[in-house]
This record gives sequence, C-alpha cells and structure tokens, in this order.
Amino acid sequence: MRHLLSALVQNQPGVLAQVAGMLASRGFNIDSLAVGETEQAELSRMTFVVRGDDRVLEQVRKQLEKVVTVVRVHDISSEAFVERDLMLVRVECPQERRAELKDLVDIFRAKIVDVSRSALMIELSGTEDKVQAFVDVLRPYGIMELARTGRIALVRSSSPDRSERQSVAS
Repeated sequence: MRHLLSALVQNQPGVLAQVAGMLASRGFNIDSLAVGETEQAELSRMTFVVRGDDRVLEQVRKQLEKVVTVVRVHDISSEAFVERDLMLVRVECPQERRAELKDLVDIFRAKIVDVSRSALMIELSGTEDKVQAFVDVLRPYGIMELARTGRIALVRSSSPDRSERQSVAS
C-alpha cells in the first residue's frame, strides 16, 4: 500500500539530506519526494510517498518524528486531499505531427512551453495517474527528456462555518 506523508520541517541547510539519509539507513524506499517553502519562511513542507503496510508507515512516522528538525508528520493518505505532480517533457515533433501532438496537449489540458523545429516541450500538472497516462501516450512520439516534481498535496479544508468565513473576510 502507498502512503502519502506530509512533514513540516525547519527550513535549514541539510534537512533534506538528514531525513532522506535516515529513511535510507533504515531500509525505507521513497517513491516520490517534493520539498518547498511554506507560507512561513522558517518552515518547509516535505511531501513523500512510501510503500508498505500500516506497521511500516508507523515506523517511518516514528523515525521522522525523532529527527530534531522535523516539526510535524502527518499521513494524509486516508483523508480528502488535493494532489498534483508537475512534469516537463521534451518530445520529438516534426512539422507533420505538430497538429496531432497539439490535440493531445489540449485533451490533457497541458501547455506547450517551448517549440523548436523538431521538438516540443510540454508542461502538465495533475494527479500522478494523469501525468503517467500522458507519458504513456507520448512514448510512441519519442520522449527526448522528462522531469517530474514528485507529488505535492494538501488536505482539503472542511467547509468553514459562517463565523469563520466572516473572520477570514475581515
């Protein structure tokens, strides 16, 4: 089973290496990892995917909580969340196939971000499944280069009651 974990960590040099090293030294594999600043400059959010049963997940969570620079770890797999994976892909595209590829870009709601005589660079964000489906469709065209961010995710907000909406609007 795949688990999506979100960890708030102190925004300091070496935190990523410390967390990744700790997980690797204990035999945990990270399927996906994305790190970036949060709304608070002193904190970063690490979002990663690990495989394993609930026992494995509990071990990962406990090990992460022992790292001094980790503020909070949360398994969001069982909650309602919004996730995205960003991909840039350069694909072979001779002039005679450009319209065909443009149609695929439109179908997947992607965006062409660079054009040359023989290639297109395309940007796509979406769920991991959507990104993978697009990669599979592009393979016959000839993928020249591909980069993905890994998954990022946030738990959905519950509907705020009226008093919360008013205080937010103030």
